[in-house]
Amino acid sequence: MRMALLLPFLLAACSQGEERPAAQRTDGLPTIVSLNPCTDAVLAEVAEPGQLLAISHYSQDPSSSSMPLDLARNYRVTGGTVEEVIALGPDIVVAGAFLAPATQAAFQRLGIQVETFGIVSSPAESAEQVERLARIAGNPAGGEALNARIADSLEAARWDGEAVPALLWQQGGIVAGDGALVSNLLLHAGFSSHAAARGLGQGAYVPLERVLADPPAVVIAAGGERALAHPALSAMEGTQYARLDPALTYCGGPTIIRAVEALAQIRRDVG
Repeated sequence: MRMALLLPFLLAACSQGEERPAAQRTDGLPTIVSLNPCTDAVLAEVAEPGQLLAISHYSQDPSSSSMPLDLARNYRVTGGTVEEVIALGPDIVVAGAFLAPATQAAFQRLGIQVETFGIVSSPAESAEQVERLARIAGNPAGGEALNARIADSLEAARWDGEAVPALLWQQGGIVAGDGALVSNLLLHAGFSSHAAARGLGQGAYVPLERVLADPPAVVIAAGGERALAHPALSAMEGTQYARLDPALTYCGGPTIIRAVEALAQIRRDVG
């Protein structure tokens, strides 16, 4: 309600030529506010000190952060409101593809450049996203360096032997579809999809009873709810049980490094 009341005044101020506050840099690099946890993690790697004015509040929440919390806590956070962002005076706002059209229009009318990013579904798409964010930040070399590190981690995690059927069981009892980034990383690390082999697509719900009745070789639980940690899972004969931080299952960029290292370790542990 507050935003609805404030927006006409913000737009009117812009139309009357009032200048928004600006965070000035002397090096010519743009100042940036990120409203998306996935872009937060990349920009924290490629932006210069003081260039990234704020990140999303999700990145300081252990349940949703795509970056190490000690790194995230070096930055101011916002809830993504127009008022908060304008107070910081960035040159550019980086957001997810689902940024509300009214919010995007408000930023643009106030002279703030808006760049939106979707969810990546493969390491190749992640590399393109990193390159684009690095260009926006004015640091293409930083993007190249980050992508080189990601490529090295993928190569180190590559499994060339037999794939083991695994069920990646996520918060809410759902499974990832074939097109999800984490599904690609599972294949890369030496697992095949137990869910896909049974015709289950993105977001399909799998109850505990079904897992117990039709167990995969490996259950990888990415969530903290009761069903995913049920004692019956670790007690299943012939099925190995592992845990994966759910924060590693959504974002590309540097999150891939941590995700494939974790999955590679699980693959080594299951033999």
